[in-house]
Amino acid sequence: MLATLVMTVIGADRPGLVQLVAARVADHGGNWLESRMCHLGGQFAGILRVEVASERVDELVGALHRLEQQGLRVIVHAEGAAAVKAAGVVATLELVGQDRPGILRSVSGVLAAHGVNVEELASERVSAPMGGGTLFQARATVLVPATVNLGAVRGDLEKIAADLMVDLKLQPAKG
Repeated sequence: MLATLVMTVIGADRPGLVQLVAARVADHGGNWLESRMCHLGGQFAGILRVEVASERVDELVGALHRLEQQGLRVIVHAEGAAAVKAAGVVATLELVGQDRPGILRSVSGVLAAHGVNVEELASERVSAPMGGGTLFQARATVLVPATVNLGAVRGDLEKIAADLMVDLKLQPAKG
């Protein structure tokens, strides 16, 4: 019987951190299924999902927790029963505007009010062209429930876009 583990990892960035985790997974007969990892503010952070024989879960978790001695914190969660994929429309949300506090709070508030699930989110601050200050950019993949009108979500986002001084696009994902 196989168990699936979802884990987060974080530590001061340096070469070899992925190898530390990958070696522990492989040494315990695990299979690396998927991951998202990146360098943020001097830290290496990520989330990953692995599969391992049920009888080896405890020893793998112990080995991963011992990585803290090498500066890498790993938090492990056992994946619950297979989630049922909700019906709806996958859409992309793109946002760009002058950076200021509260942009994501406002946008995510509209999404939550409509029951829209954020499946993936990437954001960053960048220098505006020609000395125009700092821009905040975000791109998200969201799942709009089948019972929710994508146009209504878009309309509510457009209402707050002017106050936030951002350009927003919400459209069905291609593919």
